[in-house]
Amino acid sequence: MKLKKSDIIVSLIIGEAAGWLLLVVIKNISLTFPAISVVPLWIWPVSFPFFCLIWFLFAFLLSKKWLVFYQAAKFVLVGGLNFLVDLGVLNLLIFLTSIASGWLFSFFKGISFAVAVLNSYFLNKFWTFKRGTADQSAGKIGKEFLSFIIISLIGLGLNNLIASLVVNWLGPQWGLTEELWANIGAVTASFLAMFWNFVGYKFIVFKK
Repeated sequence: MKLKKSDIIVSLIIGEAAGWLLLVVIKNISLTFPAISVVPLWIWPVSFPFFCLIWFLFAFLLSKKWLVFYQAAKFVLVGGLNFLVDLGVLNLLIFLTSIASGWLFSFFKGISFAVAVLNSYFLNKFWTFKRGTADQSAGKIGKEFLSFIIISLIGLGLNNLIASLVVNWLGPQWGLTEELWANIGAVTASFLAMFWNFVGYKFIVFKK
């Protein structure tokens, strides 16, 4: 298997987008950890593309012995971007409204997760799982999209439920701010929903 130029370009684009989204998240929650505060914010969109490319090249080398690593590397990159899309949109809404709890937080979390899911569909379909439309009839595409919506809605429900329980039921712990705790709730929910979505997309939506 040869390393494709298009895969290198996509991995760089994903890294660039992830860098900017991470910058938004850091700005909103105002992290003050030494390892973060000493690094200029502009370093993230500059460095992330190279991190993603190094990761992808490393996985490509491993895929020469274990082919699954090539697809897994793509899924990790897409999943990482989806995670930051989710957090980035959520933090943008929190920044614009100064609301980080209550039913509006649940609404914001639903919006951010929905945007991340749409991003996931297109990148996983056309890049990770290589499921183009040339060999699919309109009926098959419709069935695929319907199964994608069903899997995603279940994931959305799990994501929103877990995040809302952590933020609204458990509430901020250990003296953390509402903004930081909202992100902890979002992180917990996103990881669990990501596992569900991978299984659903891999074996139901994009199965060959």
